[in-house]
Amino acid sequence: MRGKFVLSVLAVSLALGMSGCTVMQSTYQKKVDEAESLSKRLSALQKKHDELSAENAALKVRNERLISDLSGMTLQKEKLATDLAYVTGQRDKLAADKEELDKVLQAKSDTLSQTIFELRKKVSELEAANEKLRERNAALQAEVDARRKEVEALTRAKEEQVQKVSSTYESLLEKMKSEISQGQVTISELKGKLTVNLVDSILFDSGKAEVKAGGLEVLQKVISILKDVKDKAIRIEGHTDNVQIVGALAKRYPTNWELSAARAINVTRYLQDQGIDPGQLAAVAYGEWKPVGDNDTPEGKAKNRRIEIILVPKD
Repeated sequence: MRGKFVLSVLAVSLALGMSGCTVMQSTYQKKVDEAESLSKRLSALQKKHDELSAENAALKVRNERLISDLSGMTLQKEKLATDLAYVTGQRDKLAADKEELDKVLQAKSDTLSQTIFELRKKVSELEAANEKLRERNAALQAEVDARRKEVEALTRAKEEQVQKVSSTYESLLEKMKSEISQGQVTISELKGKLTVNLVDSILFDSGKAEVKAGGLEVLQKVISILKDVKDKAIRIEGHTDNVQIVGALAKRYPTNWELSAARAINVTRYLQDQGIDPGQLAAVAYGEWKPVGDNDTPEGKAKNRRIEIILVPKD
């Protein structure tokens, strides 16, 4: 519209100029050329205007899109701000928790360090105690070994003694077969203790304490074996039945104690006279108080009237 109006003005002006005066041909041509130039320029400006209008419309669309994007980004920013505030709060809480946990861990570490120190001290004390125990155990072991050797030596000695007693026992059995077979002598061995039991009738006359001739022969058989026994004590025990001594004999032997003692002493003295070491000999009187038979029967009384020669370990 604006271009057509300009062209009309130019045409009118041109007509008026042509009718009012005589214009030179060159001026006219110049004006025509100028009018065409202006027309072209106007056309170019119109085209530029149209392009700018289209660009403006595109810019408006783009602006609206940017405004929409800005609105979305604003919402996103607000959400991010909210999330950031939450994360910040959580971070602060975690920092506080961490600080509290550090305090707890430090306290536990201090306690643990103290415990470790005390345990190390205890271990050191125990190691020292163990060392003392090892030393003590070594000393005890040495003592035990020494005692074991002593026990072994004593055991061997005892075995040798038992063997000797057994040898003596065997020898006595061989020597006194006749008396044993007649029931006048019994020989027993128990745990290293050897006992020669002689009934009184083989050694003494009734009511007498002196060993009779036949009894001396029996004792000689015993002495022939005992004289080689050097490591035993020889105890001679006198025993009687429970019949009380009466009559003239009671003046000499008021009770069975005295009679059993006299008989034991006489046998002991005879052993000494035959070369048995008196340091090995002992005379003991039991009277009627250690019976081996029943005093209510003649057989029992006969068993109770006896002399026992016993080999025992020396004190």
